[in-house]
Parts: sequence; C-alpha cells; structure tokens
Amino acid sequence: MDEIKPDAVRFYLWNNVHYPMNRKEIIRTVLYVLTAIASIVAWLYCDHLTDLLKKQEQKNISLWAESVHEIEKVDLDGEISPIVYSIIQDNSTIPAILESHIDGSFSYINIDIDTTKQTLDELLRREIEEMKNTHEPIVIDRYYTLYYKDSSIIRQLETYPIIQLIVTFMIIALTIVGIRISNKADQSIMMVGMSKETAHQLGTPITSLLAWVELLKMENYNPEVTCEVEKDVTRLVQITDRFSRIGNKPELTPENIGPVLAKSIEYLKSRTSSNISYTVKIPQKDLIVPMSVPLIEWVVENICKNAIDAMQGKGSIELRLYDAGKNVCVEISDTGKGIPKRNFKTVFKPGYTTKKHGWGLGLSLAQRIVNDYHKGNLIVKGSEIGKGTTFKITLPKK
Repeated sequence: MDEIKPDAVRFYLWNNVHYPMNRKEIIRTVLYVLTAIASIVAWLYCDHLTDLLKKQEQKNISLWAESVHEIEKVDLDGEISPIVYSIIQDNSTIPAILESHIDGSFSYINIDIDTTKQTLDELLRREIEEMKNTHEPIVIDRYYTLYYKDSSIIRQLETYPIIQLIVTFMIIALTIVGIRISNKADQSIMMVGMSKETAHQLGTPITSLLAWVELLKMENYNPEVTCEVEKDVTRLVQITDRFSRIGNKPELTPENIGPVLAKSIEYLKSRTSSNISYTVKIPQKDLIVPMSVPLIEWVVENICKNAIDAMQGKGSIELRLYDAGKNVCVEISDTGKGIPKRNFKTVFKPGYTTKKHGWGLGLSLAQRIVNDYHKGNLIVKGSEIGKGTTFKITLPKK
C-alpha cells in the first residue's frame, strides 16, 4: 500500500478505517490469549482432579479387596466386622470383577451387562481384558484376583477438556465472524459517507460547467467540441448521481447487458490514448440481467481505468461476455504490471492503492456494487506479474 498522504481523503481513511481495525485486532489478540490461558488452566486443573480421583479410587478398591480377603478368612461361625461390610457395600461407582480360581466363577459389581448378543462369561472376559489394559489386577490371595477400571466419573472428567476445547474453538470462531461483520459494517459506513461527500463536492463545479456549456452554445463556438464537452459534463452528472446513491438500494431492471458493456467501452475508446487497444467479445444473443445500468457502467469503466493506469497508458484491454447457465460472466483482461497473488483480496479493501494520488476506493466500491447490490461476485480471476490481470464479474440472471 502507498504511504499515507497528508491530504483530507487519506486523513479520513486513516482515522476511520485503520485505527478502529487496529483496536479490534488488539482486542481480538487479547481475547485469543486469555481464552488459550483459560483453556490450559482448566485442562491442567481438570487433569489434576482426575489424578486425585484415580488415586482415591485405587485406595478404595484396595480396601475393597482387603475386605473381601477378610471375609474369605472368617469361618462360617465367625463374626465379620461391620466396617468390612460397610466398605464392600459403599462401592457404588468403581466397576470391578472378582475371579475365583477355585471354580473359575466370576462376581461383578457396577457393570451393565447385556446378554442379548453374548453370554455372560464372554462379556465378563471381555471386560477383564479391558480392565487389564487400564489397571494392574489385584491378587487377593491364591484363590481370588480382582480386576477393576476407572469409574464413569473419571472417564467423564477425562473427556471434559476435549469438550471444553471444542467449545473454546467455537467461541473463537464466533468472535472472528463477529469482528469481521463489524469491520465490514465500519467499511460500509465509511464508503457511503465518502461517496455522498464526493457527490456533494462535485455538485458546484458541475453546475458551473453546465452553465459554460450553454454559454458556448450561445456563442456558436466549435459545435463538435461543444458537443464533446457536453457529453463529458453529462457524464459527470451521471457519476455524481451514482455516488450520491451509494448506500441506497438501487432499482434493478432487466436489461440486455451486451449493449451496456459495448457502450461503456465505446465511451472509453474516445477518451483514452490511441496506444490503448480494445477487444470486445460479446455474443449475438441477448443476455438479460437484472441490474442498475449506471452502476454496472461505472464498475466496468473503473476496472478499465485501473487497467490503463497499470499499463502506463500503453497496452491492450479485452472484455469478454459469456453465458454461464444461471449467471452471466464478464471478464476484463489487461496487459499491465499484474497483481501479486497475496493481494488478490487486498485490492478490494478501502484505502488500498498503488497510485501516487489515489483514494483506494474504486475497486472497493465496485465490489460493493456487484456483490451487495446485484448479488453477484467480483474477483481477481488471475494475474501474472509483468503480463497482466483478469477481473471477473459474475451476475445472476434472476
């Protein structure tokens, strides 16, 4: 981008576009950092709680195993401590399987068993294999082995950070979308204000020019020159009217786009150097598109004038119109200096220009006219440094 020039337009763009965007970028960066820190802290704390709970469950299951061992040592007529019974009965969360090596039987607790597809024995053996991979089995004595795995609470705690991370990414994504919408709204307000101010400032000199044209007619000054001057002044009136209407919803009417494009190129031909050659490829058939003719003419002229500047007044411009099914496409190619690929989107941002004395609003307004008002699309289709650029306009037929 050019260095910011100390004129009123540059000053306006700098204060109304760049500073707010910088503040929002700072806020966005701070938000990302705080979100990342909060996520990491929550993850670590959750991991810490999970470790504590795992250790507590390991102690509980060890006590449970010791209680089972105590019961097995007691004779039929012996007494069992109420504490032992309490420890066994209090395990309502830890899934466990007790394997007896005496008769090969299994006892289980806190395990949901569905025997509709597999037998109980097969299900328990599958559970045992899973438990072996989770925790080392507890050998109570030579007669019993206890297998266990983490409770559902621990498993939920382990998945919680993942869920939190997904939610965090969603929040960040929504924040980015919100900031982009806000930036776009700021740019739209700025463009509308600049357009209306431009139209207002042009009003006085155009009125004077119209008066001078009438005076030339009265003086019978060279009719050919007077006619051409009148055409240009009329053109200025149309341009002023276009700028004054930016921000208002335009009235779209079905028009044959071919003659509209041809007329725009003919106007440019008569007012550009003979070193610029034009090639126009428009099909014979009618291509009807709902559009605002003055606005589309302005878009085409703006792209062509940018091309002339890029070619430094010498080269060729080709305009090609073709039917693309539900859409109509216009491609405008030049033999200018080209645009780096990294700037394909940047060229449409307000304030971007490579000219020494430019506002950087032309392509931004052109894209707004095509995308927002006509529900179409304006893009840089392709460009090669030193060889030229192709802009593509897509307009829906309905």
